[in-house]
Amino acid sequence: MNVMEMDNTYVAHSYGRFPICITNGKGSLLYDENGKEYIDFGTGIAVNSFGVSDDVWKEAVIEQINKVQHTSNLYYTEPCAKLAEMLCKRTGMKKVFFSNSGAEANECAIKAARRYAFLKYGDGHSTIITLKNSFHGRTITTLSATGQEHYHEEFTPFTEGFVYAEANDIEDVKKLAAENKCIAVMIEIVQGEGGVCPLDKEFVQAVRKFTEENDMLLIVDEVQTGNGRSGQLYAYMNYDVQPDIVSTAKGLAGGLPLGATMLGEKVKDVYTPGSHGSTFGGNPVCSAAAISVLKRIDDKLLEDVRKKSEYIFSELEGTEGVEQVTGMGLMIGVKCTKPAGDVVKACMDRGLLLLTAKDKVRLLPALNIDFEVLKKGVAILKETIAE
Repeated sequence: MNVMEMDNTYVAHSYGRFPICITNGKGSLLYDENGKEYIDFGTGIAVNSFGVSDDVWKEAVIEQINKVQHTSNLYYTEPCAKLAEMLCKRTGMKKVFFSNSGAEANECAIKAARRYAFLKYGDGHSTIITLKNSFHGRTITTLSATGQEHYHEEFTPFTEGFVYAEANDIEDVKKLAAENKCIAVMIEIVQGEGGVCPLDKEFVQAVRKFTEENDMLLIVDEVQTGNGRSGQLYAYMNYDVQPDIVSTAKGLAGGLPLGATMLGEKVKDVYTPGSHGSTFGGNPVCSAAAISVLKRIDDKLLEDVRKKSEYIFSELEGTEGVEQVTGMGLMIGVKCTKPAGDVVKACMDRGLLLLTAKDKVRLLPALNIDFEVLKKGVAILKETIAE
């Protein structure tokens, strides 16, 4: 059997894979088993922050592998502690809990909010407001938090304690808070899986003000928007707010599984020994990878991300076959007159790998993508859309 046949035979059919077997790559160029070259505008769904087989990232990973690959959280390790320090110093958050994925980071955020409320107010204060069109993960609880009805089928019963407000409608948030014993509002600054839709700055600031005035927590899900993707280290930084809890994953470790839940002043001590845990969370190899990523997400790189974003928007907005361009930084959605899936398929044939988000083509190139490679990819996309 070839790889595709083997996969179809033995791997659960949870994915509608594209008919490509990627074997290797460098930077923003990938190659399949036949040697065909592809420009990568997907980065493993915003995971490979510095592209494929990055030399600095590899060196950090290999150096740690040569020391110790895993210890569990029964012991201290330097990479875990150092990464937590870096995250706190760069965000103003106070403590970090490490896990393995975005869904787990969001589970941790939800548990932290509920334990905070339980310890302060007792049982019964547990409802969290999320937004319609949101996406927070695929566990039972994070699916419950997701504000899209079609995710709330087939896996019943779902976790109780979530209500869904209209995005960009502060009055709806206030109404739900008045009707329920709400402890937090949980948002994505850019609703990624919901169609790459940024929230209005005024709305986010109004939510922050409302939560502060009503002793509620603001949780920001930065699983996809975080780690430089938005043109700032975290997307909330574009909106001049300080959350109580921030979750992140995807690009944090540049290709290795690592989630982080950052806890602000109110909730920094909400977890005590035995109240939460993870066997692999803060794994030294993953943490070493993340340190190498965070070190390189500096002001110069972030400025470069914003410039590349401006270039993509300027090239695509108003061009033939494009109805709308949305997003922030290098997280961009393009609504075309053609179906998004058709555009992705045609671009793939031409050597450009893209994603979709609802009815939009989604672009998530590496933060450090070479500008000439970026231009070539955008040109392929424009030609394909216009045909």
